[in-house]
Amino acid sequence: MSATEVKLFGRWSYEEVNVTDLSLTDYIAVGRGSHTFLPHTQGRYQKRSFRKALCPIVERLCCSMMMHGRNNGKKLMAVRIVKHAFEIIHLLTDKNPLQIYVDAVKNGGPREDSTRVGSAGVVRRQAVDVSPLRRVNQAIYLLCTGARNSAFRNIKS
Repeated sequence: MSATEVKLFGRWSYEEVNVTDLSLTDYIAVGRGSHTFLPHTQGRYQKRSFRKALCPIVERLCCSMMMHGRNNGKKLMAVRIVKHAFEIIHLLTDKNPLQIYVDAVKNGGPREDSTRVGSAGVVRRQAVDVSPLRRVNQAIYLLCTGARNSAFRNIKS
């Protein structure tokens, strides 16, 4: 192991992680500039629009875990939960959990949605394509919401 190789939590390498969907490569940050040991960079990714696409994708998962009042601001707890979840994924699949998570984000976001079109009270639904950043945002939100709902009031968690 070289001294310059950065691994997430000291275990999982970013090198073999790739995004197979070409439209999402700019919005899922697993490239050279977003390699971190911990998903806690303390960066200001909300200062201008589209800067959150530069935030490491695992940190975006941790930030999305901090919802629903009693979990607000507890980023270290969210980092610990993500670390344990990646351990479980690695034990079950024997693959890099970063790649599993990137594939889940790629497959989890919608490609098409509907919007309301109309004026003067007549409203109908119109099918529209979804932007890549919204696909990533929606996939992360749905992953966290599903995990939160399945863990709430569950004796296993």
